[in-house]
Amino acid sequence: MTQNAIRLGVDIGGTFTDVVLEVDGTPYSTKVLTTYAAPENAIIDGMHQVCTKAGIAPSDIGQIIHGTTLATNALIERRGAKTALITTQGFRDVIEMRTESRFEQYDLNLNLPEPLLPRQSRFTVPERVDARGAVLIPLDRATVEEVVDQIAAAGYDSVAIGLMHSYLNGDHERLVAEVVAEKMPGAMVSLSCEVSPQMREYERFNTVVANAYIKPLMKSYLGRLEGRLRDEGVSCNIFLMHSGGGIISIENAAEFPVRLVESGPAGGAVFAAHIAARYGLDKVLSFDMGGTTAKICLIKDQTPKTSRVFEVARTYRFKKGSGMPISIPVIDMVEIGAGGGSLAHVDSMRQIRVGPESAGSEPGPACYGRGGNKPAVTDADLVLGKLDPDNFAGGSIQLETASSEGALSSVLGEVLDMDAATAAFGLAEVVDENMANAARVHAVENGEDLSEYTMIAFGGAAPLHAGRLCEKLGVDRLLVPPGAGVGSAIGFLRAPFSFEANRSVYMKLSDFDAPKIQSLLSELKAEATGFVRNCDANAPILSEFKVYMRYAGQGWEIPIVLTEDQAMTPDATTFEARFEEDYVKLFGRKVAGLDIEITVWSVNATTPPEQVAQIAMAQPAGNAPVAGRRQMFDPAKSAYQDAAVVLRDQMAEGAEIAGPAAVTEDETTIIIPSSRKAIRQPDGCIDVSVKG
Repeated sequence: MTQNAIRLGVDIGGTFTDVVLEVDGTPYSTKVLTTYAAPENAIIDGMHQVCTKAGIAPSDIGQIIHGTTLATNALIERRGAKTALITTQGFRDVIEMRTESRFEQYDLNLNLPEPLLPRQSRFTVPERVDARGAVLIPLDRATVEEVVDQIAAAGYDSVAIGLMHSYLNGDHERLVAEVVAEKMPGAMVSLSCEVSPQMREYERFNTVVANAYIKPLMKSYLGRLEGRLRDEGVSCNIFLMHSGGGIISIENAAEFPVRLVESGPAGGAVFAAHIAARYGLDKVLSFDMGGTTAKICLIKDQTPKTSRVFEVARTYRFKKGSGMPISIPVIDMVEIGAGGGSLAHVDSMRQIRVGPESAGSEPGPACYGRGGNKPAVTDADLVLGKLDPDNFAGGSIQLETASSEGALSSVLGEVLDMDAATAAFGLAEVVDENMANAARVHAVENGEDLSEYTMIAFGGAAPLHAGRLCEKLGVDRLLVPPGAGVGSAIGFLRAPFSFEANRSVYMKLSDFDAPKIQSLLSELKAEATGFVRNCDANAPILSEFKVYMRYAGQGWEIPIVLTEDQAMTPDATTFEARFEEDYVKLFGRKVAGLDIEITVWSVNATTPPEQVAQIAMAQPAGNAPVAGRRQMFDPAKSAYQDAAVVLRDQMAEGAEIAGPAAVTEDETTIIIPSSRKAIRQPDGCIDVSVKG
């Protein structure tokens, strides 16, 4: 056994911390409740549990890959550092004015989300760089020193620097950073020309502010984690999953923590893409439901869809535009507050509402017996018979059915005049319909028909709800892979080392400058490759080239992928042909008579992806052994039914089970509705399909 063969994946969620240890390809996993005050405690606890299962010492671990929701939660809960923004005179209110878009057009009482920093924390300096990078108003160092003296006197811990058009010329930002370093040596500094060197100042300023806001918190946490692991005898390298689906070093993560905002969900998408490759599936709907949120992602051709901008902390019914835009490479997904810990209430219209408030792990759902008195999705699942109160999380948590019934009755039942079981049915249907609606909208926005897709479900709560979600969406096939309960953590171990470098340089095809393009893309390639080399000094590195193009006069661009040859020997005719080809695929036709513009250039450096062998489908080999039976509610029939209980580890290859049934394991339970049947595939996936 070599040390490099032993790898640990850790995912800190809002309710559970998932830990997966792989020893020579054999996985050992556990789920422990997240410890909010000191998240590293749950990691150490989980690490010892899986090491004991594998019969190794923590010092034998050769690599740790970590993803976390700590950055996301800090932004959502507004508990970051005391942060100041230094920006160009006249642009102090950009992050508050937002754009002209109204995310709810007909709401006359629309309340826009508050900016991350109040106005008194935003400072300006007289300077100006134009849209071509030329200096219009030079920056005076003495003026900067006066502003920084004010910031220092006010006791700020972190400083964000975002000046106009600094993505083209970052000299002024670097000068401000020099002054801050001299006068505030203990403060954290974030430059927009480094964090997000892209056009559109609203998104860029928000991104650098978010980075500065969470940087002290994340840097402190990562330092504590590294120290605790060293104390436990773990001396291996520690890497972080980033939002774009790759892995970066702990040093880079500490400098650019905003890239960690969607790290956990990104790991889940990588996990689903890995399963899709194993089954040769080109259209997959990834469904990840944990304790706090549900994440839905479209995966085409075994590759998750990506984006350059996404929103954190949407405040208005999860509507696009109602959150805080972050401009970094990210796997594109829709995320809603629907998890096992999501709490239900009755609104003023006497309707059941679920989420986004979550019970988390402290105190957790009412059934945990830790002081929670509001009904959560897990309480409904327990009352509906989906969960075994004596075998939740491998028996480590005893669930209290009476507490769930009491919370459902007091919060929902008494208000709506219904018993606990009916209240649980209503709660479950509302949360399932919320997730189905989110999936439908996401599919429509991307021009996709979900009936052509296969769902891959993972996360502790997803297999409990995926069968019903498939019924609602008209999806015929569902795969629940082995290790589904800790899917994101497994995804970390499948992800490549990667980093995407972006730069905004405006150019029309009519002014195509091939030498300038070649130089720009070469610089971006060197920058991205340098980040990856910090993680792995010897692995081969692949470069993926992308340019963002649009017709003149349009507001947004579409991404155009180029081969390395097309990027390194740029030609205007080739760029135009690639743009028109992808534009026609998206919109059905070209637009004649308009020039074409390029706004953003991107190079993603990545180590080669893990090679996945496609499996052969299992042949039916008889019924799976039934370990017991229990009453389970079937929402499609609005009634309790006698359901078989099957232990997943006792299902042999080809074993079948017809719904209604529950397939149980330590970390989750797969619910097979009465309309479906399931078979175990050779790799351990439970393959759920419509009954013939």
